[in-house]
Amino acid sequence: MKLDTLSSISPLDGRYNQATNGLRQYFSEYALIKYRIKIEVEWFIHLSEQKSIVNLPKLSIKDTSYIIDLVENFDIKEAAIVKRIESKINHDVKAVEYYLKEKFNKSKTLTKYVEFIHFACTSEDINNLAYSLMIKDGSSYILKNKLSVIEKQIKDKSKSYANHSMLSRTHGQSASPTTMGKEFANFLERIKAIKKSIRNTELKGKINGAVGNYNAHFTAYPNANWELIARKFVLSLGLAWNPYTTQVEPKDSMAELFFSYVRLNNVLIDFSRDIWGYISLGYFSQNLKEGEVGSSTMPHKVNPIDFENAEGNLGTANAIFSHVANNVVISRWQRDLSDSTTFRNSGVSFGHTCIALMSLEKGINKLNINKQKLNDDLDHSWEVLTEAIQTVIRKHLIPNGYELMKTISRGKTITREDVTRLIDNLEIPLEEKDLLKQLTPHKYIGIANKLAKDI
Repeated sequence: MKLDTLSSISPLDGRYNQATNGLRQYFSEYALIKYRIKIEVEWFIHLSEQKSIVNLPKLSIKDTSYIIDLVENFDIKEAAIVKRIESKINHDVKAVEYYLKEKFNKSKTLTKYVEFIHFACTSEDINNLAYSLMIKDGSSYILKNKLSVIEKQIKDKSKSYANHSMLSRTHGQSASPTTMGKEFANFLERIKAIKKSIRNTELKGKINGAVGNYNAHFTAYPNANWELIARKFVLSLGLAWNPYTTQVEPKDSMAELFFSYVRLNNVLIDFSRDIWGYISLGYFSQNLKEGEVGSSTMPHKVNPIDFENAEGNLGTANAIFSHVANNVVISRWQRDLSDSTTFRNSGVSFGHTCIALMSLEKGINKLNINKQKLNDDLDHSWEVLTEAIQTVIRKHLIPNGYELMKTISRGKTITREDVTRLIDNLEIPLEEKDLLKQLTPHKYIGIANKLAKDI
């Protein structure tokens, strides 16, 4: 069967093909090969700049340009060549080495130095750096191109809905009012904090040989300062340096990043469910799209499918993020390959996160606030003012204010007249009574509107 979006096993490459297209430059098989080639090439150039590596002279500008072009001009056709080599030798990293040797052999000056490709390296030296770079770049893409859109949307809603008073619901029951804008602002603040954590996470790397001790390095060049050479190389890639490893870089920093994404996605699931609930309550209507069907049998329905889609994809992303993070930090003794196949699913996690963010963007754009419904709920919820009344009673040291409010309001529906009558019977100063009588559920919002506007 010819592979296309209809025959793809994964929905990332099938149904959601267009949504995940921007991630292919970071997480595809082609991308992984390209990142590996980048590491091999950069390591070769770095070695040529070390005076202690006497058998590899400093490269000419022409040779350096030729090598760098191998990375910059690397495309799908070239990746297919690497895969053909891999099919013969059954080793993906070694295939990259052989591919580069073929390219170097086409240069009269570089051909005699081909054995310095992959010099003193184990496959994990290349892989840990390649994966760190691809995940760092892929994460930046998500934050810049997808999450930032959601942040702006939520911020705009926070401000535009800042003064739209709304009945809160704690434990699903009527509670002290807030504003719709403040509820959006709450989520934005959480998202911003986690985004900062993601950006501040420094992914680490190593290039110290078979078991992390530079065994081969010092055998070949005992006078070279291999710790410094390796450290400078890893830092030059924009990664943090880890001096203590086995064959594998333990990837604790990678796990930290992935669990930060789990936290982010959990906040977005929380947001999706809340908006879904507000739509269910009638607080929001959704823009209609010409020709779109909500239900296969109920013509009237406009379902909150974007928020449901986001919730489902965020949950899927978190399941994979969690598994990868838990798996890759564990290695039997100095190395086992259980993390190798697991790590290949890193892009799947980001793919489902990307789909969810695009669904949220679409869903938020459809929202229209129903001010009448918000007002109706508040008009029928005068019991929420009992919190304010009992607090003023407490202020004047009158005993059992809470108990009094509980007796007259718990489980009951009370009206504006009931509240006015209650206030009139309180033994508090007249100015306090006047203040309480001016309160309505619409006005009893504290500084919610200010908080929403200040976000």
